[in-house]
Amino acid sequence: MAGRGAGPDFVESLARGLDVLACFDADHRTMSLSEVATAAGLARPTARRLLLTLEELGFVRTTGGSFQLTPKVLTLGMAYVGSLGLWDIAKPHLESLVARTGESSSMAQLDGSDIVYVARVSVPKLIALRVDIGTRFPAAQTSQGKVLLAALAPDELADVLAQPSRAGLPPYIGRSADQLRDELTEIRARGWALADEELAPGVRSVAAPVRDGNGTVRAAMNVTVHAAETTVDTLLHDHLPLLLRTAGDVSAEWALWQSRPHVEIEQRHETTA
Repeated sequence: MAGRGAGPDFVESLARGLDVLACFDADHRTMSLSEVATAAGLARPTARRLLLTLEELGFVRTTGGSFQLTPKVLTLGMAYVGSLGLWDIAKPHLESLVARTGESSSMAQLDGSDIVYVARVSVPKLIALRVDIGTRFPAAQTSQGKVLLAALAPDELADVLAQPSRAGLPPYIGRSADQLRDELTEIRARGWALADEELAPGVRSVAAPVRDGNGTVRAAMNVTVHAAETTVDTLLHDHLPLLLRTAGDVSAEWALWQSRPHVEIEQRHETTA
Protein backbone atom coordinates (compact mmCIF):
# COMPACT_ATOMS: atom_id res chain seq x y z
CA MET A 1 0.00 0.00 0.00
CA ALA A 2 2.76 2.45 0.92
CA GLY A 3 5.23 3.93 -1.52
CA ARG A 4 2.77 5.76 -3.80
CA GLY A 5 3.77 9.29 -2.80
CA ALA A 6 5.57 11.36 -5.40
CA GLY A 7 5.87 14.80 -3.81
CA PRO A 8 9.06 15.98 -2.06
CA ASP A 9 7.16 16.43 1.21
CA PHE A 10 5.53 12.98 1.21
CA VAL A 11 6.05 11.27 4.60
CA GLU A 12 6.35 7.55 3.92
CA SER A 13 6.23 6.52 7.59
CA LEU A 14 2.93 8.33 8.11
CA ALA A 15 1.47 6.66 5.02
CA ARG A 16 2.58 3.27 6.30
CA GLY A 17 0.99 3.92 9.69
CA LEU A 18 -2.31 4.79 8.03
CA ASP A 19 -2.01 1.65 5.89
CA VAL A 20 -1.71 -0.42 9.06
CA LEU A 21 -4.88 1.12 10.50
CA ALA A 22 -6.70 0.48 7.22
CA CYS A 23 -5.88 -3.25 7.38
CA PHE A 24 -8.46 -3.78 10.10
CA ASP A 25 -12.12 -4.11 9.12
CA ALA A 26 -15.26 -6.08 9.99
CA ASP A 27 -13.70 -9.29 8.65
CA HIS A 28 -10.31 -8.67 10.23
CA ARG A 29 -10.99 -7.31 13.72
CA THR A 30 -7.99 -9.09 15.24
CA MET A 31 -4.79 -9.67 13.26
CA SER A 32 -1.37 -11.15 13.94
CA LEU A 33 1.84 -9.31 13.16
CA SER A 34 2.36 -11.46 10.06
CA GLU A 35 -1.18 -10.78 8.84
CA VAL A 36 -0.77 -7.02 9.26
CA ALA A 37 2.59 -7.07 7.51
CA THR A 38 1.16 -9.02 4.58
CA ALA A 39 -1.98 -6.90 4.29
CA ALA A 40 -0.03 -3.63 4.39
CA GLY A 41 2.78 -4.88 2.16
CA LEU A 42 5.40 -4.24 4.84
CA ALA A 43 8.34 -6.11 6.27
CA ARG A 44 7.61 -7.66 9.67
CA PRO A 45 10.04 -5.40 11.59
CA THR A 46 8.48 -2.30 10.03
CA ALA A 47 4.95 -3.51 10.75
CA ARG A 48 5.96 -4.30 14.33
CA ARG A 49 7.38 -0.83 14.96
CA LEU A 50 4.30 0.82 13.53
CA LEU A 51 1.93 -1.36 15.57
CA LEU A 52 3.84 -0.69 18.78
CA THR A 53 3.81 3.04 18.05
CA LEU A 54 0.06 2.95 17.42
CA GLU A 55 -0.37 0.96 20.63
CA GLU A 56 1.55 3.57 22.59
CA LEU A 57 -0.66 6.28 21.08
CA GLY A 58 -3.77 4.32 22.09
CA PHE A 59 -5.08 3.43 18.62
CA VAL A 60 -4.16 -0.28 18.84
CA ARG A 61 -4.19 -2.83 21.66
CA THR A 62 -2.44 -6.19 21.98
CA THR A 63 -4.44 -9.25 22.97
CA GLY A 64 -2.79 -12.65 23.21
CA GLY A 65 -0.10 -11.77 20.73
CA SER A 66 -2.57 -10.33 18.21
CA PHE A 67 -3.53 -6.75 17.51
CA GLN A 68 -6.88 -4.94 17.28
CA LEU A 69 -8.06 -1.36 16.98
CA THR A 70 -9.34 0.60 19.96
CA PRO A 71 -12.31 2.99 20.01
CA LYS A 72 -9.84 5.89 19.90
CA VAL A 73 -9.63 5.37 16.13
CA LEU A 74 -13.15 6.81 15.93
CA THR A 75 -11.77 10.20 16.95
CA LEU A 76 -9.99 10.45 13.60
CA GLY A 77 -13.21 10.17 11.60
CA MET A 78 -15.39 12.10 14.01
CA ALA A 79 -12.93 15.00 13.97
CA TYR A 80 -13.61 15.33 10.24
CA VAL A 81 -17.37 15.10 10.64
CA GLY A 82 -17.34 17.50 13.56
CA SER A 83 -15.26 20.03 11.67
CA LEU A 84 -17.95 20.20 9.00
CA GLY A 85 -20.72 20.69 11.55
CA LEU A 86 -22.71 18.06 9.68
CA TRP A 87 -23.28 15.54 12.44
CA ASP A 88 -24.68 17.99 14.99
CA ILE A 89 -26.99 19.42 12.35
CA ALA A 90 -28.05 16.17 10.72
CA LYS A 91 -28.56 13.97 13.78
CA PRO A 92 -31.93 15.33 15.00
CA HIS A 93 -33.24 15.42 11.43
CA LEU A 94 -32.16 11.84 10.79
CA GLU A 95 -33.75 10.73 14.04
CA SER A 96 -37.02 12.47 13.11
CA LEU A 97 -36.99 10.94 9.64
CA VAL A 98 -36.38 7.45 11.04
CA ALA A 99 -39.20 7.93 13.55
CA ARG A 100 -41.62 8.85 10.74
CA THR A 101 -40.56 6.18 8.24
CA GLY A 102 -39.61 3.35 10.57
CA GLU A 103 -36.57 2.78 8.33
CA SER A 104 -32.84 3.45 8.66
CA SER A 105 -31.35 6.67 7.31
CA SER A 106 -27.75 7.64 6.63
CA MET A 107 -25.59 10.42 5.27
CA ALA A 108 -22.55 9.81 3.07
CA GLN A 109 -19.90 11.72 1.17
CA LEU A 110 -17.85 10.86 -1.90
CA ASP A 111 -14.28 9.59 -1.55
CA GLY A 112 -12.85 8.62 -4.91
CA SER A 113 -15.27 6.21 -6.57
CA ASP A 114 -16.71 5.17 -3.20
CA ILE A 115 -19.07 6.67 -0.69
CA VAL A 116 -18.16 6.81 2.99
CA TYR A 117 -20.86 7.00 5.66
CA VAL A 118 -20.48 10.02 7.95
CA ALA A 119 -23.78 9.81 9.88
CA ARG A 120 -26.37 7.12 10.48
CA VAL A 121 -29.50 6.38 12.51
CA SER A 122 -30.62 2.78 12.15
CA VAL A 123 -33.53 0.55 13.13
CA PRO A 124 -33.13 -3.11 14.15
CA LYS A 125 -33.89 -4.77 10.82
CA LEU A 126 -32.01 -7.51 9.00
CA ILE A 127 -30.21 -6.00 6.02
CA ALA A 128 -27.75 -7.93 3.86
CA LEU A 129 -24.86 -5.50 4.50
CA ARG A 130 -23.74 -4.03 7.79
CA VAL A 131 -23.36 -0.24 7.76
CA ASP A 132 -21.51 1.89 10.31
CA ILE A 133 -19.96 5.34 10.24
CA GLY A 134 -16.88 4.95 8.08
CA THR A 135 -18.31 2.11 5.99
CA ARG A 136 -17.29 2.33 2.33
CA PHE A 137 -19.34 1.18 -0.70
CA PRO A 138 -18.94 1.66 -4.48
CA ALA A 139 -20.73 4.91 -5.29
CA ALA A 140 -22.29 3.71 -8.55
CA GLN A 141 -24.13 0.91 -6.74
CA THR A 142 -25.79 3.09 -4.10
CA SER A 143 -28.49 5.74 -4.17
CA GLN A 144 -26.33 8.18 -2.21
CA GLY A 145 -23.39 7.58 -4.51
CA LYS A 146 -25.49 8.22 -7.60
CA VAL A 147 -26.65 11.54 -6.17
CA LEU A 148 -23.06 12.57 -5.49
CA LEU A 149 -21.79 11.37 -8.88
CA ALA A 150 -24.62 13.19 -10.67
CA ALA A 151 -23.45 16.46 -9.14
CA LEU A 152 -19.98 16.22 -10.72
CA ALA A 153 -18.87 17.95 -13.90
CA PRO A 154 -18.37 15.55 -16.85
CA ASP A 155 -14.56 15.59 -16.73
CA GLU A 156 -14.52 15.20 -12.96
CA LEU A 157 -17.04 12.34 -13.21
CA ALA A 158 -14.81 10.51 -15.69
CA ASP A 159 -11.80 10.85 -13.38
CA VAL A 160 -13.78 9.61 -10.37
CA LEU A 161 -15.25 6.60 -12.15
CA ALA A 162 -11.79 5.65 -13.40
CA GLN A 163 -10.56 5.20 -9.84
CA PRO A 164 -10.77 1.65 -8.46
CA SER A 165 -13.12 1.08 -5.54
CA ARG A 166 -11.59 0.36 -2.15
CA ALA A 167 -14.78 -1.16 -0.75
CA GLY A 168 -13.72 -4.74 -1.39
CA LEU A 169 -16.96 -5.67 -3.17
CA PRO A 170 -17.18 -7.37 -6.58
CA PRO A 171 -17.86 -4.99 -9.48
CA TYR A 172 -21.46 -4.46 -10.53
CA ILE A 173 -22.11 -5.92 -13.98
CA GLY A 174 -25.79 -5.08 -14.42
CA ARG A 175 -25.23 -1.74 -16.17
CA SER A 176 -22.89 -0.35 -18.81
CA ALA A 177 -20.91 2.87 -18.46
CA ASP A 178 -23.22 4.60 -20.94
CA GLN A 179 -26.31 3.45 -19.03
CA LEU A 180 -24.83 4.81 -15.80
CA ARG A 181 -24.16 8.21 -17.39
CA ASP A 182 -27.72 8.34 -18.76
CA GLU A 183 -29.08 7.51 -15.32
CA LEU A 184 -26.92 10.20 -13.68
CA THR A 185 -28.25 12.76 -16.16
CA GLU A 186 -31.80 11.86 -15.14
CA ILE A 187 -30.88 11.99 -11.44
CA ARG A 188 -29.35 15.43 -11.89
CA ALA A 189 -32.60 16.68 -13.43
CA ARG A 190 -35.05 15.21 -10.92
CA GLY A 191 -33.00 15.63 -7.73
CA TRP A 192 -33.02 12.12 -6.23
CA ALA A 193 -31.72 8.62 -6.93
CA LEU A 194 -32.93 5.05 -6.47
CA ALA A 195 -30.81 1.92 -5.98
CA ASP A 196 -32.88 -1.25 -6.23
CA GLU A 197 -30.86 -4.27 -5.02
CA GLU A 198 -27.75 -3.08 -6.83
CA LEU A 199 -25.50 -3.14 -3.77
CA ALA A 200 -26.78 -6.43 -2.36
CA PRO A 201 -29.91 -8.61 -2.61
CA GLY A 202 -32.73 -7.23 -0.50
CA VAL A 203 -31.22 -3.74 -0.13
CA ARG A 204 -33.32 -0.96 -1.64
CA SER A 205 -32.80 2.77 -1.03
CA VAL A 206 -33.60 6.26 -2.20
CA ALA A 207 -31.34 9.29 -1.68
CA ALA A 208 -31.42 13.08 -1.94
CA PRO A 209 -28.63 15.68 -2.03
CA VAL A 210 -27.43 17.80 0.89
CA ARG A 211 -26.02 21.15 -0.21
CA ASP A 212 -23.70 23.63 1.43
CA GLY A 213 -24.16 27.39 1.66
CA ASN A 214 -23.04 27.81 -1.96
CA GLY A 215 -25.58 25.32 -3.25
CA THR A 216 -22.91 22.70 -3.97
CA VAL A 217 -23.85 19.07 -3.31
CA ARG A 218 -21.51 17.97 -0.52
CA ALA A 219 -23.33 14.93 0.89
CA ALA A 220 -26.36 12.72 0.34
CA MET A 221 -29.03 11.35 2.67
CA ASN A 222 -30.99 8.16 2.14
CA VAL A 223 -33.75 5.92 3.40
CA THR A 224 -32.90 2.21 3.23
CA VAL A 225 -35.52 -0.54 3.25
CA HIS A 226 -35.68 -4.31 2.88
CA ALA A 227 -36.94 -5.14 -0.60
CA ALA A 228 -39.09 -8.00 0.71
CA GLU A 229 -40.94 -5.61 3.04
CA THR A 230 -41.17 -2.35 1.08
CA THR A 231 -41.99 -1.92 -2.60
CA VAL A 232 -40.42 0.69 -4.84
CA ASP A 233 -43.80 2.46 -5.01
CA THR A 234 -43.97 2.74 -1.23
CA LEU A 235 -40.38 3.91 -1.04
CA LEU A 236 -40.94 6.64 -3.64
CA HIS A 237 -44.48 7.71 -2.75
CA ASP A 238 -44.31 7.54 1.06
CA HIS A 239 -40.67 7.92 2.09
CA LEU A 240 -39.14 10.05 -0.67
CA PRO A 241 -41.20 13.21 0.05
CA LEU A 242 -40.16 13.05 3.71
CA LEU A 243 -36.53 12.49 2.70
CA LEU A 244 -36.52 15.45 0.29
CA ARG A 245 -37.97 17.72 2.96
CA THR A 246 -35.43 16.51 5.53
CA ALA A 247 -32.48 16.92 3.17
CA GLY A 248 -33.67 20.44 2.39
CA ASP A 249 -33.90 21.29 6.09
CA VAL A 250 -30.40 19.95 6.76
CA SER A 251 -29.04 21.92 3.79
CA ALA A 252 -30.65 25.12 5.03
CA GLU A 253 -29.35 24.70 8.57
CA TRP A 254 -25.89 23.78 7.33
CA ALA A 255 -25.82 26.92 5.20
CA LEU A 256 -26.67 28.98 8.28
CA TRP A 257 -23.97 27.20 10.29
CA GLN A 258 -21.40 27.92 7.61
CA SER A 259 -22.36 31.59 7.42
CA ARG A 260 -22.13 32.19 11.16
CA PRO A 261 -19.45 34.69 12.18
CA HIS A 262 -16.16 33.20 13.29
CA VAL A 263 -14.74 35.37 16.05
CA GLU A 264 -11.17 34.91 17.12
CA ILE A 265 -10.44 36.12 20.61
CA GLU A 266 -6.88 37.15 21.14
CA GLN A 267 -5.37 36.00 24.41
CA ARG A 268 -3.87 38.80 26.37
CA HIS A 269 -0.67 37.97 28.19
CA GLU A 270 -0.30 40.12 31.23
CA THR A 271 3.17 40.76 32.48
CA THR A 272 3.83 41.30 36.11
CA ALA A 273 6.37 43.91 37.00
